[in-house]
Amino acid sequence: MGYILLTAVSLALDAFAVSTSAGLTVKGFRLRDAVKMGVWFGLFQFLMPLLGWLLASTVAGYVVRYSPWIAFGLLAFVGGRMVVSALKKDGEPSVTELGTKTLFMLAVATSIDALAVGVTFAFMDINVWLAFSVIGAVAFILSVAGGMAGGKLGERFQGRAELIGGLVLIGIGAKILIESFIK
Repeated sequence: MGYILLTAVSLALDAFAVSTSAGLTVKGFRLRDAVKMGVWFGLFQFLMPLLGWLLASTVAGYVVRYSPWIAFGLLAFVGGRMVVSALKKDGEPSVTELGTKTLFMLAVATSIDALAVGVTFAFMDINVWLAFSVIGAVAFILSVAGGMAGGKLGERFQGRAELIGGLVLIGIGAKILIESFIK
């Protein structure tokens, strides 16, 4: 169980950072928004290892090979939009609400590494349903906490929050990509 919990926390750290960033940039960010992000991120953190586990014997090598690029692309796209908007003189925040399209892209980007973990679960003697559930629950909890922390900070630093949030998303994407080359 300790291994599963450590894995869940490490997988959820990107979701925590992205939730914090969203809390910073979405004006009027509330608990409802944090819970919405938590549900999306928790659900995808549950589903992606399940998908990896199911694909372990088929196309997993192909998907896992390109997963860092997919995560980087999605995070760089959303983060880049935020940076460009922040640098405009009259720019309104580009992520003003957490719509389905934005939440989907962020949830995929932050959970794609869980797909690779799911592949490894196929070769381990563990209760995968317990593992998937713990991973999803931890992602939910950390995402809500991150969103609320970001929301509190965003109230104080709203002027710079979008620029910081966009740079954080790009940084997370770059970190995922760089780590894939180091492994």
